[in-house]
Amino acid sequence: WRVVVGHSFSSYERELRDLLQGERSAVLRYGKSIDPAARPTLDRVVRAPFLVVRGAGSLGFDLVALRRELALPVEVKASCEGTIHFTAASGRAAEQLEAHRAAVERVGLVAVYAYRRIGHRDGDPWRFFSASRAPERGTLGLFAKRLPPVERTREGNAVLRWENGMSLVRFLGTVHTLFEPAEVPAA
Repeated sequence: WRVVVGHSFSSYERELRDLLQGERSAVLRYGKSIDPAARPTLDRVVRAPFLVVRGAGSLGFDLVALRRELALPVEVKASCEGTIHFTAASGRAAEQLEAHRAAVERVGLVAVYAYRRIGHRDGDPWRFFSASRAPERGTLGLFAKRLPPVERTREGNAVLRWENGMSLVRFLGTVHTLFEPAEVPAA
């Protein structure tokens, strides 16, 4: 049994930033690795992108994704393993998780962990998780409830299991469904 803590690698952080910002070349490149039926959902981000700001500081969020009524602080993790244990690396990741939860819950936002599976070649390598309690009301609350949570082991330690996360395409589809106005056909 090997303890693994994910790392935030700047290349994966940039990849996610470019995808969320709807950078056409990044979306086209990424679209080649996913199911062709999912590409229209991915293409929507080109028409309705996020504004993505890089975070600063060692315990701060890596990215903040902004879009209409949605503000998402995002922590990016990457690992070739299927599970990231927050207790590895002297517990720094667990400390960071608790700091993130406290910060977003105080202001009514939802912290998101984005987990990039390194070396994954069969489909969408990104998975998303909610790292905080869902707001009780509103569209953000509905959104947060659809995101799988950061899991806990029997001992109460936080863990990300890539297989249990929400794919990037599904994440973007959920954003589109909940936060974009319905298109009304021309009369």
